[in-house]
Amino acid sequence: MFSLQFPIPVENLPNPPKFLFGGCALPKAAYAFERRRFSNHRLRAADVAAPVAEEAALPPGLQKEFLPRHVAVIMDGNVRWARGMKLPDSKGHDAGVRSLREMVDLCLDWDIPVLSVFAFSYDNWLRSKREVDFLMFLFERVLKSEMEKSSRKGIRLSVIGDLSLLPKSLQNLINEAVERTKSNTKLQLIVAASYSGRYDVVQACRSLARKVKNDEIQVEDIDDSLIEQELETKCTDIPHPDLLIRTSGELRISNFLLWQSAYTEFFFTETLWPDFRKDDFVQALLSYQTRQRRYGGRQS
Repeated sequence: MFSLQFPIPVENLPNPPKFLFGGCALPKAAYAFERRRFSNHRLRAADVAAPVAEEAALPPGLQKEFLPRHVAVIMDGNVRWARGMKLPDSKGHDAGVRSLREMVDLCLDWDIPVLSVFAFSYDNWLRSKREVDFLMFLFERVLKSEMEKSSRKGIRLSVIGDLSLLPKSLQNLINEAVERTKSNTKLQLIVAASYSGRYDVVQACRSLARKVKNDEIQVEDIDDSLIEQELETKCTDIPHPDLLIRTSGELRISNFLLWQSAYTEFFFTETLWPDFRKDDFVQALLSYQTRQRRYGGRQS
């Protein structure tokens, strides 16, 4: 297991075809983002107030004030795991769901407010029909089985991507789950399905171009903030991941949250997603807490 702190170039992927994104299936919320500048030096015991009861659940070494507010995960390695175990590919995806459940519970326990997961890339439509059909079935099955439990836990579900390409029954289930959980505040779980980071930027630019054409805004008004209000991640108040984890040893972000990850810290691990457990998450968080996030500035 290892981590890298320098940017990893994105692969030259073919441009996706023109399509309309389904968005977060939530009403537009005002965009709010506050950058936090801090040095992750270890604090002396004398500098820290007595811990409150909820902090007792944190593993040794983790400091609550330095936990990321938004963690993103590229859940990779399900099929390799299954084939290594001499099991059908579908068993790897089933095992991956168990890892996701555990990570959701850990984010709840440790008060990490936003978790984004790359469940299905737009480029994954190129996979075999058999695998795609199983993934759509699995997505629907998990939503049905987890909706009530997730709502009780205070999880708010958002789904980003081109939802129009998903089976109609799955679209309806997503809309039901999003509506049912929209008032929950404990954890926002953002699932990227049929998602393309490149096209996310393209559709935002097109939306702003239409507003210019309709005299709603001027070209000079366009800035980072306006673009971000048109991105799929407008459904959250914390759209920029602090930490992005990719499993299975691959060293790329594969068209996931490209704009939003401009200042994200990356953690890459050889662990396959079905084997990713609490200890692996702790290792990623410990690595994150050693980083100094300067956002282009310099500490005096």
